[in-house]
Amino acid sequence: MPTSLVLLRLRSTVLAVLLLFDGAHGALNAQLLEPMNNTEALLNDIQKRTFAWFWEFSNDRNGLTLDRAPKEDAFASIAAVGFALTAFPVAVERGFLKRNDAVSKTLATLEFFKNSTQSESAENTSGYKGFYYHFLDPNTGQRFRQVELSTIDTALLMGGMLFCLEYYDRDTELESRIRELADFLYRRVEWDWAQVRGGLISHGWKPESGMLSHDYNGYNEAMLLYILALGSPTHPAREDSWHSFVKTCQWNTFYGQPHVNFTPLFGHQYSHIWIDFSGIQDDYIKGQGIDWFENSRRATYAQRAYAMDNPMQWADYGENVWGLTACDGPVNIEMEFNGEKRRFWTYTARGASAVSIRDDGTLAPTAAASSVAFAPEIVIPCLSNMIQRYGNPLYNKYGFVDAFNPSFQFKTVPLRHGQLVEGKGWFDREHLGIDQGPILLMIENHRSGFVWEVMKRSAYIRKGLERAGFEGGWLNR
Repeated sequence: MPTSLVLLRLRSTVLAVLLLFDGAHGALNAQLLEPMNNTEALLNDIQKRTFAWFWEFSNDRNGLTLDRAPKEDAFASIAAVGFALTAFPVAVERGFLKRNDAVSKTLATLEFFKNSTQSESAENTSGYKGFYYHFLDPNTGQRFRQVELSTIDTALLMGGMLFCLEYYDRDTELESRIRELADFLYRRVEWDWAQVRGGLISHGWKPESGMLSHDYNGYNEAMLLYILALGSPTHPAREDSWHSFVKTCQWNTFYGQPHVNFTPLFGHQYSHIWIDFSGIQDDYIKGQGIDWFENSRRATYAQRAYAMDNPMQWADYGENVWGLTACDGPVNIEMEFNGEKRRFWTYTARGASAVSIRDDGTLAPTAAASSVAFAPEIVIPCLSNMIQRYGNPLYNKYGFVDAFNPSFQFKTVPLRHGQLVEGKGWFDREHLGIDQGPILLMIENHRSGFVWEVMKRSAYIRKGLERAGFEGGWLNR
């Protein structure tokens, strides 16, 4: 293990001793910690609780991670599996998990995906052409209802698998098998098959109706998708794929921050979990005079400024209460708020940018937390404040619940999700894997750069970046 990681683990162990817990809920008592240690202990506590969610809700037999939990009759999410596969090594390095246990569950996961049925049939299958269905039955591993074969969710899954390929580097039979399976599964994906309209990659495919009609273009979470597709040695994407993807980017200024806009923050975060975009540039972003890391930093600052301005006058928005992204909400309904009709939603892609605003007063802790690597100076005070301000309804044994809405206090409205807390508003009861993963992993990238450094060893990632035209920074080393 690198010396730096040994020191990080030692520091984390010492800091963990400083944590004092409330007997009922395990709430962090930040007042009894030194200011500098407080930050490290807070981040360590968030990571430990969030990891506990992945460990408990990933099936020991097949490794499938639930899309959301705690929830009865939940289905598994292949994207959540990708986050889980990356979370386990982080837990090992942080001292939350023994390496042998991580190896065991990781191997069970990869063996499942290797042996699961790949077929163009609509039933009794898990995937096709190396891709996998967005949601799977957590027990059988087969397609859940009539969901799509998802290109982006397969990319997030493969991000976790390629991380395993690089991390499990010991000369043992089990770790060698992990590397063999991860390499096979990535090479099996036929990325070029999903390109039916020029260089763009389709959102997915259904056996009932064929390729979906929409492609990933502009700027969004699909940066990782295109880089993985371009890096494939077996079924690579077309040479013009990256150019086709970025040519419709929308450069706008929002709340004083000029950047490529994308409305919900998750689009500025997901690809950055596995790839360090700091200091490397493709032709498009070089022409704007920044890199994609800086672009995400500006998007984060713009969202905070929007919350501070609070044009819709939602409750509690401000300097240290902010963050809009895809998340749960209380209910689909129109209600009167501050003397005017307002629309509220359940799950939707909330956000604010120069492109559009979709804001019903519902905030997602993952929106802020997953930007901690870009702007720790504004994210960490936000996280600390929200924990202290809202307490257990927001922050429990699995970390942050998915979302909350301080403005929604309509007691007579039947809720689709969550609970009303007197005087505080609506709070979700569930945690979503695609939000838990970015929290845990981006905190780690802020603290140590661990996920980034492991992935820099990937020849596939390097090739994908170079084929997309990226140069400079760590790519030159």
